[in-house]
Amino acid sequence: MGGTGTLKAVLFDRDGTLVVDVPYNGDPRLVRPMESARSAVARVREAGLATGVVSNQSGVARGLITPAQVEAVNQRVDELLGPFDVWEFCPHGTEDGCPCRKPAPGLIHRACEALGVEPSEVAVIGDIGADLGAAKAAGARAVLVPTPVTREEEIFAAELVANDLWHAVELLLAVPEDAALSAGPAVRTGGNPTQGAPA
Repeated sequence: MGGTGTLKAVLFDRDGTLVVDVPYNGDPRLVRPMESARSAVARVREAGLATGVVSNQSGVARGLITPAQVEAVNQRVDELLGPFDVWEFCPHGTEDGCPCRKPAPGLIHRACEALGVEPSEVAVIGDIGADLGAAKAAGARAVLVPTPVTREEEIFAAELVANDLWHAVELLLAVPEDAALSAGPAVRTGGNPTQGAPA
């Protein structure tokens, strides 16, 4: 497997990160990629890195969607942006105490095992604190791509914050791990580095 430095794989959150968040979506026809998602995922592959998706799907536990519907939506995401090398989702609710539900690290550990990489060789891109919490608990690096649902405190707590998916990928590929982790707020501002990025 190729890689850039010690980075060998990028794991994406699904809803609100790769695709527009439709709460408890079980309909593949409603899947819409986020802006720059296609180009960002393609950029990861061009760099020789593996790709994967780690997603909480508590709608299954709530009885709002079935595992088959989750798989159908995932398949549609694969058709639009994939194929991804690994898919992992948690069907449990917050009250279940599941070790795979983000911010627990189980989904990331499972994805790493499937890819044959260590968590330290993986980066996670997500839109909320649970994504970053799971990455930290697993020992992976993380980039936050805020959306309107991202809380202010989650943005403040994130070590790397990107304007969109393209910017997130560029941060991971361009900034050495040690520099990225020490940079903190320095990578958050400075205009709009994603202006003109591929859609």
